[in-house]
Amino acid sequence: SPPLLGLLPGRLSVFPLFFLALLLGFASLLWLQLSCSGEGPAPGGGQSRGGPRQPCPPQAPLLPVEDEPSWGPHRLALLVPFRERFEELLAFVPYMHRFLSKKRIRHHIFILNQVDHFRFNRASLINVGFLESSNDTDYIAMHDVDLLPLNEQLDYSFPEAGPFHVASPELHPLYHYKTYVGGILLLTKQHYEMCNGMSNRFWGWGREDDEFYRRIKGAGLQVRRPSGITTGYETFQHLHDPAWRKRDQKRIAAQKQEQFKVDREGGLNNVRYRIESRTALSVAGAPCTVLNILLDCDTSETPWCTFG
Repeated sequence: SPPLLGLLPGRLSVFPLFFLALLLGFASLLWLQLSCSGEGPAPGGGQSRGGPRQPCPPQAPLLPVEDEPSWGPHRLALLVPFRERFEELLAFVPYMHRFLSKKRIRHHIFILNQVDHFRFNRASLINVGFLESSNDTDYIAMHDVDLLPLNEQLDYSFPEAGPFHVASPELHPLYHYKTYVGGILLLTKQHYEMCNGMSNRFWGWGREDDEFYRRIKGAGLQVRRPSGITTGYETFQHLHDPAWRKRDQKRIAAQKQEQFKVDREGGLNNVRYRIESRTALSVAGAPCTVLNILLDCDTSETPWCTFG
């Protein structure tokens, strides 16, 4: 007989052998799970002891089933203003695709990549994304690329009752003032049009969402926020590293005074842009569309759109 059988009792029955095989199989699977890296870093933020862990087999993304009624009739356009944050993008697209698919949210991710030489303009990019998103989407999410939802109880469904601020001040890891509507905000396309979109006057970082809050109120809409979420400031993962990637917080010319004014003229009706290219991509099996956007600026109106 083989040497291994010599180590076993002579009268060992079939059932104990079967149980032993199951135990060995379970131990092998457990060892594989503990020894591979999965989707995130090793515990403690670094490599495991004894060298880097081996990659796990890739997780198959969940894809929408178009003819499945349980997914509902609505379709979300996830609008992601973007410039040069490729590390965040590689994590964001597959994560959000899986997150929304698990919740049975029909969706399409639009990466709004600003490729001109002007300062970053988050609001104008969202206006462009709204205008360029396909007609088969009926609501939008204004979504920062560096903010990932960790709690599956967060609601991304159709916000029929009014704008729904997913990243509310009680949950966002950084911004906690009552009128904050940045980070992640859901609106129906009808409600976004009622606000005339966002102001195009905000070049550089900050304040565009504060002005949009006033637009929401001016349109007679009420901002709603999550309830019953108990994870507090650990509800989201914030990927931004301020020491490594500094934000453009310069205030040029009259920008400091203008940033507190309500723009009653501009928005969807006067955003100036050109689509340089439109590319369908798959990031780790998750589909998205990248819009390379050239914004235009009237320097007589907003001279702070340049770095000069």
